[in-house]
Amino acid sequence: MLDNFLMQHELPNSFAYTANKWFVPVANELSDIIAKNKQPFFIGINGCQGSGKSTLADFLASYFQENHQINCAVLSLDDFYLSSNERDHLGKTVHPLLKTRGVPGTHDIQHIHEVLKKLSNKEPTRLPRFNKAIDNPYPETDWPLATKVDVVIFEGWCWGVTPEQISALDTPCNALEEQHDSENIWRRYVNEKLACYQALYQYMDTWLMLRAPAFSTVHQWRWQQEQKLAAKTSSSAATNVMTETEVAYFIQHFERLTKHCLNTLPQECNYVFQLDSERNIADLRSAHAK
Repeated sequence: MLDNFLMQHELPNSFAYTANKWFVPVANELSDIIAKNKQPFFIGINGCQGSGKSTLADFLASYFQENHQINCAVLSLDDFYLSSNERDHLGKTVHPLLKTRGVPGTHDIQHIHEVLKKLSNKEPTRLPRFNKAIDNPYPETDWPLATKVDVVIFEGWCWGVTPEQISALDTPCNALEEQHDSENIWRRYVNEKLACYQALYQYMDTWLMLRAPAFSTVHQWRWQQEQKLAAKTSSSAATNVMTETEVAYFIQHFERLTKHCLNTLPQECNYVFQLDSERNIADLRSAHAK
């Protein structure tokens, strides 16, 4: 199973060591809990951009299926982005920074709720997919259909985080906020919308976190992601693949909430994988899953 997974995801052989040492024991522990559940079991995964959330989610799904015959549906918060036209509208009516996908307020919250509810009721469900290369969702006809799901794995860069204190929004955290949100409109809007995500978290039965050592590592990891996206994208469809300078600007949109995640989520998660600057796992802190 691991050999096929490494090949499919173009991962180095060192991932096999990481998986066997850190991920497999957690997967086996969770599988025992899942086996006792009559309802679908929901796993939430948090981690900053480039931390390896999607790889972990896909590994868990593959491992559960191959070793425990557990059928999984994998979802990403990224796949629920509003279309570019919808975000353009937000940019014109609320704040220009909302044209950029990523922060709370740029996701279709109602759609997330509908999908999670269907999956919790074991209904056949189309799983949304978003095409970052063209900055729009794939056609619904291309969305995979999930049926007879035992486990739902949902990952996202701000998945699980709570709103900040209002007073914390007063001081800009970087040049983007200082120059483009001087009146604190964007920050307040994002924080208010984040409050709407809290009800969605109630679906999750257990939480995993890939914890970066600091926000300063995000630029390196996010740039690596963009290079992979460029390599997989045809030149005709690569209009929204970013340069390194654009990546540096882009990640400023996420700095505030990423730091908030790093500071507040570890104590709330059932499993916290502590990463070093090279994305190697240095430690695991675990608490009993629900």
